[in-house]
Order: sequence, then C-alpha cells, then structure tokens
Amino acid sequence: QVQLVESGGGLVQPGGSLRLSCAASGFTFSSYVMSWHRQAPGKERELVASIGTTGDNTKYADSVKGRFTISRDNAKNMVFLQMNSLKPEDTAVYYCRRPGIPRAYWGQGTQVTVSS
Repeated sequence: QVQLVESGGGLVQPGGSLRLSCAASGFTFSSYVMSWHRQAPGKERELVASIGTTGDNTKYADSVKGRFTISRDNAKNMVFLQMNSLKPEDTAVYYCRRPGIPRAYWGQGTQVTVSS
C-alpha cells in the first residue's frame, strides 16, 4: 500500500534552517509529481512546493520562493524540502503528498515550529 513518512521537523529559531524528508513506498515513485503542503493552526492546508517526476520542474508558493528548495531522489524514493531563513509564519505541520485518482495520498505530517 502507498505510504508516505515525513521526518525532520522540529523547533528552530527565526532565520534558521531545517530539512524535511519524505520516504515513499508502495508505488512507482519516479512516475509521480510530488509536493509539500503545510497547515498552520486555524488555517487551511496550502501548497508549499511541487516537483516533477525527474526533478526538473519545480514550483513554489510566493511566500517561500527564494527560501525553500524542493528536491527528490528517485533511487531512494524520497522527496526533500530544504527550508532556509525560516520565519515564525512558517510554523505549521508539513505534509508530503502524492496525487492520485480517486484520491491523493498524504503522510502523517511533521511539525515545524519557528520561534525564539
């Protein structure tokens, strides 16, 4: 079955960095666009970044452009989110997503807290 397992979240000071990882299994990873989303308390879940199947087509939310970088390793079935210059407003639970019909698949999420 499809599984997505995020890791790498934690508490970091403003201006700091974190690298999130998502380990995928149960499907042909290299065939799917992958994406990272986040949900802050009281807010809707939002798209942060997406990456094409070969890693050469990346897109970012305006709020993270220039600070976050999405990447993938198809040999290891993993997708990453490097987050630099973190701000308090980046605090959220971050989720890895694989599209699908009839439904997409999500990981359990990893908490990122940016606070001094």
